[in-house]
Amino acid sequence: MNDSFLKELKKLQRTYMKMGITVSDQIYQSIKSFTDNDQKLARKIVEKDNKVNDEEVDLEKESLNLIALKQPVANNFRAIISLLKASSDLERIGDHASTIARETLRLRTENRMPDVNASISQMSLKIRGMLESSLDAYVHEDEQAARLIAEEDLLIDKKFVLAKNIIISDIEKDNNKIELVSSYLMVVRLLERIGDHIVNLSEWIVYNSTGKIVELNPGKIEPDLIAEEIKKDIK
Repeated sequence: MNDSFLKELKKLQRTYMKMGITVSDQIYQSIKSFTDNDQKLARKIVEKDNKVNDEEVDLEKESLNLIALKQPVANNFRAIISLLKASSDLERIGDHASTIARETLRLRTENRMPDVNASISQMSLKIRGMLESSLDAYVHEDEQAARLIAEEDLLIDKKFVLAKNIIISDIEKDNNKIELVSSYLMVVRLLERIGDHIVNLSEWIVYNSTGKIVELNPGKIEPDLIAEEIKKDIK
């Protein structure tokens, strides 16, 4: 890898890391806006929605220019492709966070579901930890760490199912809460999807290291695994 290419690649990697930090903050802020019914914060998040999108577009342009100008060999080409794919997942995570903020604005009732709020906050904290760990694994090209991070998504899936069950149980008791319930279902589903995108980040780290595209999502590898884990808790 020549010095000129390495310099440009490092620049792209810095942009990617910056995106990741921004997205992590978006998750925190969007969940806070929803659980606290903070309309002002939600509007602030929505107004800044284009920031990550713009960074992803810039990274894509710079990556394609680097490919065109430097014509990288296989390993170097793979480094750029994995970066492009991972940045696309970050952009989708940012979109999901913004959607949560928009849901805060749409759901103007002050009513909230405290038990589910607690679950949502726990999911958010875990997700942000996974995201930040994946950024660290990317910087250090740590394939093993990436695989371990992906395994943690099982806990996110499990928390999603448990939160969904609480929400559905609540609507069965009081069908006047349909609007509130639909918002909560959307938010926990979006958090579950964010977890899936973080697994994708791990997969791109593995691809960059090995050249192999692998499936690391535990829920997809073993569809019955989540139900089995929940049964263990019940016992």
